[in-house]
Amino acid sequence: MITLYDYELSGNCYKLRLLMSILGIDYKTVPVDFYPGREHKSDWFLRLNPLGQLPVIDDDGFVLRDAQAILVYLASKYDASGTWYPRDNPELLGQISQWLAFADGITSTSSAARLHDGMFYDFDIETVRAGAHRLFRILDEHLWFGEQEGRDWLCSADHPTIADIACFPYIMLSEEGGISRQDYPAIRRWCDRVKRIKGFVVMSGVFPAGPAKAA
Repeated sequence: MITLYDYELSGNCYKLRLLMSILGIDYKTVPVDFYPGREHKSDWFLRLNPLGQLPVIDDDGFVLRDAQAILVYLASKYDASGTWYPRDNPELLGQISQWLAFADGITSTSSAARLHDGMFYDFDIETVRAGAHRLFRILDEHLWFGEQEGRDWLCSADHPTIADIACFPYIMLSEEGGISRQDYPAIRRWCDRVKRIKGFVVMSGVFPAGPAKAA
């Protein structure tokens, strides 16, 4: 069984819980006191991940760090449908990799603002908020043009991929860092679609989808 070293309020840990719920993967968690305990910098945790970062998984002795890398691993190993990380489609894999890197940018901006406001981390708040808005504008435009072409998801497929899971959490949690989504209607519609994926689970600050609108 997979063990997830987890912090309940971490968006990066949440994206793994979300994908494992969608895929029906059994797992257990080991809570790590990220704040205020800073347990991710403790000796025992640094033996798991010398970078001192969450999340980490242990899949029957195979230890892996980095949220995006773990998404790739989970989808490759456990997705029987082959749709979340379609290994037989090089173009789609390239697009997914592109958005996984984009998700890291969201983490370094939107998540940083949230850490600043909620956990008193020393970031240049105006810089990280401006960086998040720049990425949100890029994403909103991409999603809007996709909608005009009949595409609901980040990549050119008729189904979601791990790219959507990777980008979703810290966009949904952005307002906890003072970053409004009000000016990004395509992002808001996409977030609603993600919430309607079968197996979707919530976390603190991420709520279920509202009632579906009548056609």
